[in-house]
Amino acid sequence: MLKMLVKNQLLSLKAYEPGKTVEEIKNTYGLKNIVKLASNENPYGCSKKVSEALANFSAEYALYPDGAAGRLRERVAKHVDVDPKALIFGSGLDEVIQIISRSLLTPQSNIVMAAPSFSQYKLHAVIEGAEVREVPTVDGYHDLESMLKRVDPNTKIVWLCNPNNPTGTYVNGTSLKSFLQRVPQDTLVVLDEAYYEYVTASDYPNTLPLLAEYDNLMILRTFSKAYGLAGFRVGYGIGSPDLIQLLEVTRLPFNTNRLGQTAAVAALDDEAFLQHCVRKNKNGLDAFTAFCNKNHLGFYPSQANFIFLKTDQANSLFELLLQKGFIIRPFPNGVRITIGKEEDNRQLLLSLQDILDHESRHLLSS
Repeated sequence: MLKMLVKNQLLSLKAYEPGKTVEEIKNTYGLKNIVKLASNENPYGCSKKVSEALANFSAEYALYPDGAAGRLRERVAKHVDVDPKALIFGSGLDEVIQIISRSLLTPQSNIVMAAPSFSQYKLHAVIEGAEVREVPTVDGYHDLESMLKRVDPNTKIVWLCNPNNPTGTYVNGTSLKSFLQRVPQDTLVVLDEAYYEYVTASDYPNTLPLLAEYDNLMILRTFSKAYGLAGFRVGYGIGSPDLIQLLEVTRLPFNTNRLGQTAAVAALDDEAFLQHCVRKNKNGLDAFTAFCNKNHLGFYPSQANFIFLKTDQANSLFELLLQKGFIIRPFPNGVRITIGKEEDNRQLLLSLQDILDHESRHLLSS
């Protein structure tokens, strides 16, 4: 009887199920150490400036946070060189995606997105009753031409995850500009740049100047990845001030907390730490890439803080690595492995080599 109380579309969805905790896995497999490389977290944590700011944090915990995120807004606006009114903040990018979806989508509308890509785009479209038009990636890359063909007058949002999660591939500047020129002006294009800070490719697009050319463009960024603040849940969107003002109606009044706002401001003040993490990540990616090439393994070249190995035996490979003390993320056609600290990467690659040499080479055959 309770099913009658909720939207019909919720019956086709499953609530997010977090994986087992590290302690649960230790107890199950009798392991002393577990390395989690499944959630694309920064293995180096966050800047010491964040810890210092929080240690000196003094506030009345009984009071609501600054609903406008004023100090953070000014700091981020300066960092990305935009009008403070062009920013909207959320409890991680998950909430910003929810805000956009709730504000724009109806049962008469549709979204266009790549597949595979970040699952929250589809989830919130389904909740709002909108049609989801998924366009398969080609060798892990967005198929922009095919995506354009799926856009029609009822398309409210086109989602571009750049770099894409879970493949790590990216849309270059030339391709993106050509795409934006052909998308109808009444369709919002959302560039999810959650992994922006990790990108080292020279032809990755500089998207912020494009906001002046395209009112129907919005850019998303987060403090959860390279800044190492996933536990504080702070993400933001950048777009036309007129659009942001409309989206603010849907945003909950006190959605980012005092500690998160303080931590994010402090993180922006330590560019040296950020660049240290980027260099370490690039070294880790290079090590994984060399390993895959040496062993003739299928993978997608990544510009994020993870790499995707292609295999049709993802769950079996996940289980084998779990037994060796590593948590990775399985997908239907492969596994996503977060780039960890140097020693963790080395040990995981040794485990993969052991699997190839002595157990099941077919597990890593795409």
